[in-house]
Amino acid sequence: MVSLYLVPMTLQEIISPFSALDGLAILFILIGWVGSTYLIENPPEKHPSVSKLMARYRREWMSQMVTRNPRIFDSQTLSSLRQGTSFFASASMIAIGGGLALIGNPEPLVDVASDLSLQSAPAIVWDIKILFIIVFLTNAFLKFVWSHRLFGYCYILMAAVPNDPEDPNALPLAQKAAEINIYAGRSYNRALRSVYFSLAASSWIFGAVPLMIAGLITLAVMYRREFASQSRRVLLQQD
Repeated sequence: MVSLYLVPMTLQEIISPFSALDGLAILFILIGWVGSTYLIENPPEKHPSVSKLMARYRREWMSQMVTRNPRIFDSQTLSSLRQGTSFFASASMIAIGGGLALIGNPEPLVDVASDLSLQSAPAIVWDIKILFIIVFLTNAFLKFVWSHRLFGYCYILMAAVPNDPEDPNALPLAQKAAEINIYAGRSYNRALRSVYFSLAASSWIFGAVPLMIAGLITLAVMYRREFASQSRRVLLQQD
């Protein structure tokens, strides 16, 4: 094992154990990841996603905050959102650490593959497959951290909103807080999607076909939650 990493490997030697189907599966996952994010954040005007609908309610929330006194409810709600980002950021960091530890000692993974009667492969193959998962987890971690910071910015903007609803600066500052809140929520949702695709990426351990199947399932779950869920129907109901 030690000699494997001491001997320089060419790009050809690294990719030679992988088939064209592996490359196709990776491309499918990456396109699905980027494409689903674009569709969710830029949905058709007549068929908005849950994320788009919630952005409207975030703006309404900040508008209502201007006339709410005291604003304890608003601060508590934002605090719970920050706690969620903090929890997932910590979980992502732990998962990244576990993946890096597995790269340093891939024997347990090789043993699992052997127990499942999977085809034996060089250690570099397992390392690359684990790194593929870590890429999604790292993106999730960075997005969760940025979301946490943006919610902090939102805190400050909310505190800057005057207590007097008649103050000409009250509504503009509340609107700024709403936009920062929306950016924080968008970053949080992007991080969650990265977590979903990291779970799908873990199926590459079993082969390219399971990776594509897992990617399809992930896309189907996300589509249902954003465009065909009961929560979306509730949000679309007229008051």
